[in-house]
Amino acid sequence: MKVILTEKITKLGNIGDAVEVKTGFARNYLLPNGKAMRFTRENVALFEAKKAELTARQEAAKKSAQANVDAVKNAKLHMIRQAGDTGQLYGSVSTRDIARMLKEVANVSVESAQVMLGAPIKSVGAFDTQIALHPDVIVPVKIYVAQTQDEIDALVSGKVLTFGSKKVEESEEAPAAEEVVAEETVAAAAPVAEESAADAE
Repeated sequence: MKVILTEKITKLGNIGDAVEVKTGFARNYLLPNGKAMRFTRENVALFEAKKAELTARQEAAKKSAQANVDAVKNAKLHMIRQAGDTGQLYGSVSTRDIARMLKEVANVSVESAQVMLGAPIKSVGAFDTQIALHPDVIVPVKIYVAQTQDEIDALVSGKVLTFGSKKVEESEEAPAAEEVVAEETVAAAAPVAEESAADAE
């Protein structure tokens, strides 16, 4: 579907650009949120009439975003989650979770689409991401995910959490035991092989 952008959108275009987008993306996000309008002759004329107003609104949104930069930078995005012995989370941390926490700890409202996380977080650790307060105002943040506040504090201080060290040690010892068994089996089988050869003669 072809639309006219009524505001700048990251990786899509600037205000006033006519772009092709997926129909679902247009109908579910761009059009209902007033971020674009269908590309028609009437809408092109309407956009031109409103261009100055839309541009002024865009500048105001940018200034508002810049005012929140420090609050986002200083936000303690610490998430306590349950995890298994290997540090894998039971579930995951999504962009929606991060947006919700940002509202709680910094009182800054963003949509989950503004959290540039990529894939959901599925393990304990420290993760770098960015918050797009505005297409021209992108703030780097760090997300800390652990099972306890002590683990969070350790991550913040730069320590690396280790998991399952016992299991690793056991798995390294296991092959040695198997090798011994294998050697005994070969030794036990040898006389049988010799007897078979003697019978054949």
